[in-house]
Amino acid sequence: MKIIPTILGPTASGKTDLSIRLAKKINGEVIGLDSRQIYQNIPIGTAQPTKKEMEGIVHHLIGDKPLGQTVSAGQYAKLVYKCIKKIWIKGKKPIVCGGAGLYYRALNKGIFDESKTDLNIRKKLEKMYDDGRALEMHSELKKIDPKYSLLVHVNNKKRLIRALEIYNTTGKSPSNHFKSQKNKLFQDIKFLSIYLKWDRDILKKRIIKRTSMLIKTGWIEEVKKLIKEYPSFDIQPLDSIGYRQIALYLKNQLSFEDLELEINTKTYQYAVKQIKWFKKENIDLIVDMDSENPFGEIVDKVVPSLV
Repeated sequence: MKIIPTILGPTASGKTDLSIRLAKKINGEVIGLDSRQIYQNIPIGTAQPTKKEMEGIVHHLIGDKPLGQTVSAGQYAKLVYKCIKKIWIKGKKPIVCGGAGLYYRALNKGIFDESKTDLNIRKKLEKMYDDGRALEMHSELKKIDPKYSLLVHVNNKKRLIRALEIYNTTGKSPSNHFKSQKNKLFQDIKFLSIYLKWDRDILKKRIIKRTSMLIKTGWIEEVKKLIKEYPSFDIQPLDSIGYRQIALYLKNQLSFEDLELEINTKTYQYAVKQIKWFKKENIDLIVDMDSENPFGEIVDKVVPSLV
């Protein structure tokens, strides 16, 4: 059984910093586990590590895919597996790093083999929802999968659409989908999960500081370029926090102060969701973080577990 350290945590928790320090220590390369950092042309708003921040450490699945291409959890797992094989062939050690809970579960527990995305079906479902037919769609989900429908609120557009998309694409209900989860790819791999746990007030301050830094780095300019290329802003990655808010700011529909406030609020809300998700996972090592916590000590604590 090969052990692969997997650094997890909410947004702005310092995962990238720790992964780079660990990679230097064990001759490793980092594999991103992020549903947005995998895309090209949105490096600033998705906080992709810069070449300077990477400090010479090779990173995989960062800025790889074009914006118009969707990647399901099952597809992402396969991409991670390919990266792991490449890294091993080079005689180096893979390190997985990210905050995408669903993608982590796809690695750790497996994912339904037929999990995939159908853009045509998704667009039809999105139009139905936007046309005010959410209740009708939720009723349809109740018929298809009564158990799973209890977990999906009618106002949760993304989850409701995905549940119906799974059924329309595969002919199987979401509940059957989860029962059929398999972990064929990683049966000889142990993902050693390392979770960075922050006090929420400190995490909130880290988020505020990072938002300010991203804006100063050129996030607004990044969005200006995207608006020229995608005027309707109708591709999924641009639903990421901040992009639509900046688009409204550029249209003078949002003040700069409200822009920062809204991004910080939504980012923190997202972080809370990540925290709740990872509480349900079986984490191997939970690291209590604070503003003075040196990453070097964490690396020294983790390394013996990789032997």
